[in-house]
Amino acid sequence: MAKRVYEVWKGSNKFILGGRLIFGPDARSLLVTLLLIIVPVIIFCVFVARHLRHEFSPRNAGYAVLVVAIVFTIYVLVLLFLTSSRDPGIIPRNSHPPEEDLRYDSSVSVEVGGRQTPSLLFPRTKEVMVNGIPVRVKYCDTCMLYRPPRCSHCSICNNCVERFDHHCPWVGQCIGLRNYRYFFMFVSSSTLLCIYVFCMSALYIKILMDDYHGTVWKAMKESPASVILMAYCFISLWFVGGLTGFHLYLISTNQTTYENFRYRADNRINVYNRGCVNNFLEVFFTEIKPSRNNFRSFVQEEVPRPSLPRTPEAEDLSGDPRSKVEDDLEIGDDLLKISQRRNIEEIDEDIRSRGSNGPPHNALEVDSVLGSDIRAPTIRSETRHSSWGRRSGSWEIAPEVLANSTVTESRSYISPKEAQQ
Repeated sequence: MAKRVYEVWKGSNKFILGGRLIFGPDARSLLVTLLLIIVPVIIFCVFVARHLRHEFSPRNAGYAVLVVAIVFTIYVLVLLFLTSSRDPGIIPRNSHPPEEDLRYDSSVSVEVGGRQTPSLLFPRTKEVMVNGIPVRVKYCDTCMLYRPPRCSHCSICNNCVERFDHHCPWVGQCIGLRNYRYFFMFVSSSTLLCIYVFCMSALYIKILMDDYHGTVWKAMKESPASVILMAYCFISLWFVGGLTGFHLYLISTNQTTYENFRYRADNRINVYNRGCVNNFLEVFFTEIKPSRNNFRSFVQEEVPRPSLPRTPEAEDLSGDPRSKVEDDLEIGDDLLKISQRRNIEEIDEDIRSRGSNGPPHNALEVDSVLGSDIRAPTIRSETRHSSWGRRSGSWEIAPEVLANSTVTESRSYISPKEAQQ
């Protein structure tokens, strides 16, 4: 049965609803983010906004405080969902390296079976023109592609992401080209929500002071929830407020968080800066590009790869490299066997000469002499075809070699009992 793309996805992402929603591998951190937003708002609605319903004229105008808090919270949660559950701009991986950039380098060779072969190399970087200025892009070994400008490989999601900004653990997703707008709106809206809750809680403290004609300490004792909310929002503002200000600066200069931290000390020219107004228009008013990935589509069978361009160095490697290595090994084995047979023949002649001039020797002694020379090499269980005597690519074995090899094998397997007989 054919599988869908999300089922064989090589990244670290998590999919739900049949690949309709994509999250990062740390999507569980979303639960913490949701609690940090929802719990304070519930406390605010129950212990603060409910008491402010009749504190404004006309009498029911105070309901707006409660409604604004609920609606604004839902808006923030929707932005969080859009940020964390959509494709941030993942570039699909290649099934094999780009062959148009493949080249052979004869200066860097690798020894295979005693032969110096050229190495296959990929340029690690390439230069592309951006606004008339050359920009260097890098090759990604994992995705097997040259990353477009402003693209980077996220080590957490294990994907190359267009206009990579950073990986945010609070939303459990990479922030890139297709969700940066929603991320900034989420952070800035969270900042406004904190300011709103802080101000309404402080207003309720002020109303309690006027109603009881007391000091601020008595009002705080009357509504401890307001004090807790004010402290929580004050601390949160240092984070989300500071993050909002930082990204306002990045947008105005058309930078990403990755570029700002990576190239801050290089003093290089920002080729993407189009002016403050145009930079804001680019982020908030340009159409978001469609995803390059259809996670619900069925996996297509890989198209056969075209043959690589052949070079003079590569012509010699057109055959199976393993067969060339085995060829050299077989030649070495043949030479070893020939040298063994020559040693055996010399021993036979020596034994015959000694038998004619001196006392005969026991056949067992002869076998021990032969066995000591024959057992030295390791006897291989697999059958090897000799290349000795091969002409013009033929694998036929010379008759004299075949006869000698038969004698050698028969001698190597004589048992002591047969020798005594």
